[in-house]
This record gives sequence, C-alpha cells and structure tokens, in this order.
Amino acid sequence: MTTITEIAPDTFRINTFIPEANLGFSQFLVRDEESLLFHTGMRALFPAVHEAVSKLIDPSTLRWVGFSHFEADECGSLNEWQQVAPKATAVCSMVAKMVSVDDFAQKNPAKGITDGEEFTTGTHTFRFLATPHVPHNWEAGLLYDTSTGVLFSSDILHQNGDVAALTSETVTDRVRQAMLEMQASPLADYLPYTPKTDATLKRVAALKPSTVASMHGSIFTGDGEQAILEYASVLKEVFGGDN
Repeated sequence: MTTITEIAPDTFRINTFIPEANLGFSQFLVRDEESLLFHTGMRALFPAVHEAVSKLIDPSTLRWVGFSHFEADECGSLNEWQQVAPKATAVCSMVAKMVSVDDFAQKNPAKGITDGEEFTTGTHTFRFLATPHVPHNWEAGLLYDTSTGVLFSSDILHQNGDVAALTSETVTDRVRQAMLEMQASPLADYLPYTPKTDATLKRVAALKPSTVASMHGSIFTGDGEQAILEYASVLKEVFGGDN
C-alpha cells in the first residue's frame, strides 16, 4: 500500500511498505513552480509512485528528479519519469552526472551540482551538500530545503519496519536495531565507515534541520542536529571498529 503524508508545506512523503523486506521506501515530492521528486524508487514501484504523484501534480510537469547516489531505490525509474515528464531532469552531484547518470538516462542530461551550490524551484531553495560515502557511494550528496528546514537525508536515520510516517520522538534505538539487522543479513556492511565519516555527519548536523526526511522509516521532526549526531555515534559503534 502506498501512502501520502504532507511533512512540510507543499512537501509530501510517498511511502510504500514492502512486507517481504520489512522496509518502507519513501519518495518526496516538493510541489512548486518547478516541482521536484527526491528519490524515484525502483522500477517496480514506478506505477504506484506515478499514481501518488498524480494526486498532487500533473506528472507530466515534473521538472527535477533529485537523489543522493546511484542505486535502484534512489533513481531506478529515472528513465520512466523522463518518458512521462518530457522536461524531467536529474539533479545530482557532479560525480554522479559524470560517472553514471548521463550514461544511464541519456534523454535529458543531468544537472550536476557542487558542494554548497543552491538552486530554486520557485518558492523553495535547495542547497546541495557533497557527502562522498555518506550514506554510501562516491557520488553521494544530500539536498537541504532552506525554505522549510527539511533535509532529504537518503539512508541517514534508516529504520526498518512499518512505522509511523512522522515522529517527534527519538528514532535512535530503531536506527541501531536496523543497522544490526542489516549486519546479520546478506546486506551486511551496507554503510562504509571512513576517517571522514564523522566529520561529514557533523557538517550535515550543523545545518540544524527541523525535519530529517529519511528514505526508510519515520520522518523525524524536531532537533535534527541532535538526531544526526546520535546517528553518527551509532554508525561508529556498529561499523567503525577501531577507526
């Protein structure tokens, strides 16, 4: 079942829970003059996501498709979106554009952006943070909506389970449990831990987001800085070893 929840003004979480994986997959639509979809979901989710988007905007008018890194749940149906929305253009790190995205989705070359660069969709202004290997992959980055305080955090604050769409209660225990469950599965070591990981997460936390919009699990509203610092501690605990 796919659900829609408004998490900030004109910002909507579209979520599909997959029982077999015990995991929800969220996409985020920012409705604006040039609407933006952050995450596309896998190709198999495209019909459900397209239907949900159609309840919020005319899907053919979608202008931007953002994502953190090159992975099926992040941008797997980018080509499908570019078929139904002729002007839909990926917005991603310059690394992602150069090494993967323009080869994968050739119809509309991606808008590659650099660390600290901002762009506007009308009433919303987004700042890009380059975060290599956080949550994972060389080309990783995050988008922060300076207009609403929403951080589109990809896998940061990943939680398993069929959980509430929004919460103001700490999710740290659920995050730790999800990491441990992943470590006990064939998907072990899905998050890297490098000498730069902690500093990168502290830089993200310093944005002081009021909402942390994770792809998996509840959207956290409240002290986003503290939530991300707690996430950094759990990441070090589970994946950091002696680093």
